[in-house]
Amino acid sequence: MTGAFIEPPIIDTHCHVFVKSMPFTDTAWTRPDYEYPAEAYLKELDTHGIAFGVVTAASLYGDYNDYTLAVLAQHKRLRATVMLDPDTKPAELVTLRQQGVCGVRFQISPHDSLPDLEGYQFRRFIRRLADAGMHIELNLNGPQLARMLPALEAQGIDVVVDHFGLLRSEKEMEGEGFLAMLRAIDKGRTWVKISAGFRLPPDSLQSYAQRLLEVAGPERMFWGSDAPFVGWEDKMSYAQTLETYYHIIPDARVRRQISDAAMRFYFY
Repeated sequence: MTGAFIEPPIIDTHCHVFVKSMPFTDTAWTRPDYEYPAEAYLKELDTHGIAFGVVTAASLYGDYNDYTLAVLAQHKRLRATVMLDPDTKPAELVTLRQQGVCGVRFQISPHDSLPDLEGYQFRRFIRRLADAGMHIELNLNGPQLARMLPALEAQGIDVVVDHFGLLRSEKEMEGEGFLAMLRAIDKGRTWVKISAGFRLPPDSLQSYAQRLLEVAGPERMFWGSDAPFVGWEDKMSYAQTLETYYHIIPDARVRRQISDAAMRFYFY
């Protein structure tokens, strides 16, 4: 790619921002000893010609959303997902939506059980999110995705699946989670992020992206960097994530369609 101009994405739909004063959950899988404030992230965006970004809730901090909300108030070029208690009241959801919160991220340990998907509390929560114009963002393993996605289909809520739908799944593109995601995408209310590719087998990334393009099309795909690459800080840079993106999606017109889809979803 060196020596040739490549139009950058318009929007990065997956990053995490945090400062040292934020509290870790008791079950945090890692505890970064550095901070990555919004200003550092925005500097990366500006360096690489990217106009907009989406802050994704990090499981390390649970439902401590205070810093993210402060960032949204200061930077109108950003949107965010948060983590919330399922008993969150409708008025709070409306306020969060007005502040730039687009959805709620749902992530549990691969070893934990899903909530009662047919139970009142879960269904009420999903209905309230949909009523507030929010989506639900899933970072789950294959069996969890295979159960969760059909349960969401009848709830009238938009769904975004993180990290190719493959980060925690077994059997790659033949696994039950990935196949469930493809079926959900086909029904029209599910999107997938091609994000955190560096956490997946590098030799398979292009075939993953091609399969998603064939089934989902660029209108159902978003690109995300996963900055600041927690756990991979010394092995990954923002420029490298872009190089990977340009490699696995080599057609500039398709990349533009992916950006346009994300802008419609998160900003318009």
